[in-house]
Amino acid sequence: MDLPVWFEIGSLVVLTLILIADLLLILKRPHIPSTRESTLWVVFYVVLALIFAALMWVFAGGEYAGQFVAGWLTEYSLSIDNLFVFVLIMGQFSVPRRYQQEVLMVGIIIALVLRGLFILAGAAIIEQFSWVFYIFGAFLVWTAWRQAFPGGDHDSDVQRENFLVRVLRRSIDITDEYDGAKIRTVVDGKKMFTPMIIVFAAIGMTDLLFALDSIPAIFGITQSAFIVFTANIFALMGLRQLYFLLGDLLDRLKYLHYGIAFILAFIGVKLVFHAMHNNELPFINDGEHLTWVPEISTWLSLGVIVVSMVVATVASLISSRRDEAAAKASSAAEPADDEGHA
Repeated sequence: MDLPVWFEIGSLVVLTLILIADLLLILKRPHIPSTRESTLWVVFYVVLALIFAALMWVFAGGEYAGQFVAGWLTEYSLSIDNLFVFVLIMGQFSVPRRYQQEVLMVGIIIALVLRGLFILAGAAIIEQFSWVFYIFGAFLVWTAWRQAFPGGDHDSDVQRENFLVRVLRRSIDITDEYDGAKIRTVVDGKKMFTPMIIVFAAIGMTDLLFALDSIPAIFGITQSAFIVFTANIFALMGLRQLYFLLGDLLDRLKYLHYGIAFILAFIGVKLVFHAMHNNELPFINDGEHLTWVPEISTWLSLGVIVVSMVVATVASLISSRRDEAAAKASSAAEPADDEGHA
């Protein structure tokens, strides 16, 4: 079965309208969302994604639905990793918390545009050159190693924006203070940009860097450009609310990067297997397909993705509770030691 054209067009129209409504809601009423509000929005977008998967199952079959769910979960897990950098950017530029929703929404729109371009380019390249899966697979395995053993922390990702920030400061007049969520303001009769323009540039650069990792990963699950794009949309739509919902919890997910690294490595190996199975390179097996190489199914991929994220999250929370308990025990023991010395 194939996806009906009317379903693809209708889905993109509905998702676009939802994004526009979400943006207008933020612009009309900028505020700091409560935990309850953030939770309801995250649940809404998750349920919406599952309904979309169910409709895809009805109209195109279980294989397409499984590819969407696996791709959506992969992008969702990678998007959570984006949040660590977004938190650092917000802190680095002292963005007022009331206007962080708008910044995140603009960042999401930038991400969708960039990823849309990458998806179109990736789909065209894959259609013409099947051997590109060797490159995608090797790139993902290297990215997984870098994710698991970064040799630093997320601050290094923020430092990449410093060059762009310096260029902006040299090229345009930027004030030292924010003027609400405005990009332009007037100071002493002179029109100037606010620091918000720097924040948007930093978010956009971060989105670009993360797109380089995420697009090859999802093409390892499905070669359908429609599924790749819709999986990205659903993963990014709930990202803004997830940012406020998780809050300080992000610091407690210290093993999350290992789970993401394992997913990327798994998909990288799957891509290499797929390239070998459909091999056309003359210097590998005389250009013949390597039929003995196993093809990893969509449902196995989905299981690996879910288990990896669950294990990483649970391990992080257990470790965090142990650290908190040890810290409490240590602080409780200090007064007793002081009394003994007295």
